[in-house]
Amino acid sequence: MNKKIAAVLLSSLLAVSLAGCGLQSPAPAPQAPAAEAEPKTPDEPAAPAAEPEVTLVYAEVNPLDTIVGQTDTFFKEKVEELSGGKIRIDLQASGVLGSENDVLDAMLGGGGTIDMSRISAFGLTSYGGAKSKLLSIPYTFVSREHFWNFATSDLAPEFLIEPHENGSGVRGLFYGEEGFRHFFTVKPVNKLEDLKGMKLRVANDPVMQGMVEGLGASPTVVAFGELYSALQTGVVDGAEQPIANYKSNAFPEVAPNMILDGHTLGAIQVIITDAAWDKLTEEQQNILMEAGKLASEFNRKISQEAENKVLEELKTAGVNIVEVKDIAPWQAAVKGTIEAASKDNAELYQKILDMK
Repeated sequence: MNKKIAAVLLSSLLAVSLAGCGLQSPAPAPQAPAAEAEPKTPDEPAAPAAEPEVTLVYAEVNPLDTIVGQTDTFFKEKVEELSGGKIRIDLQASGVLGSENDVLDAMLGGGGTIDMSRISAFGLTSYGGAKSKLLSIPYTFVSREHFWNFATSDLAPEFLIEPHENGSGVRGLFYGEEGFRHFFTVKPVNKLEDLKGMKLRVANDPVMQGMVEGLGASPTVVAFGELYSALQTGVVDGAEQPIANYKSNAFPEVAPNMILDGHTLGAIQVIITDAAWDKLTEEQQNILMEAGKLASEFNRKISQEAENKVLEELKTAGVNIVEVKDIAPWQAAVKGTIEAASKDNAELYQKILDMK
């Protein structure tokens, strides 16, 4: 046996011997156990829940280019901006959801199809709004400044929350205005006496109806969406609206005469149903209130300028605009209406009058 073969045999015998003695290659080092997560302490706050997304259907009887339409749009944009898009305002304008009374019937009826609306402040008069009635009394506000003194006073929130407190199912968010309301007619009217015997369209509001009767005319309730055709066909001889709404609804085409008696300032408010309000979180409710405050300020800023612009456009277009030199006879004619409408809240009404 040569030396090379002997060496191989010796090496093999040594390996077998070691295996038989139980010697093995070193095992890998044991891994340290994974650290366990510490349990939450009982008082550790949970992560805040994400704000739910919500869409609110908002009704407007007038076109979006009016003072109120611009205010609606501003409010919508602010709500969506402040909520980061979590609250969406579905703004339905130009009366597609019906007249103000149709909208109020839907909202107060609890159907849930309309969540919010911009309404005339006196719109709630026929629905038990005793305080709202005071805002529709003719010749209450002598100027825009007078109105805004009220709208920014401590009294205003009382008026806004009144329908909720009465169980009507809605509440007001903020105030605005659309300018003074004036009569417009198919035939020219140059003085108070010219209204005698005319059929004048009014909303379903007892104060407005009483005012028209006091002026010697015949109050005729016609839905706003039907007013154009009513003027065109002779169902009514005239109506009353703020200047901007008169133009935007094309009423000059069928009733090209306007007498600037300024019988009522077009106070407005934005309302929301209690059902819609209650489904919002507190943060979302605060967003609506903040957007409402900003929209009210925006409305105050644009109203006078927008009205002046429209009035000049109407004159240029050939509309017969008659200014009232002496308002005293008009006020005297409706004295009975003023007294009847204010007697149940005489002290509160006097507070409004004293704000001028």
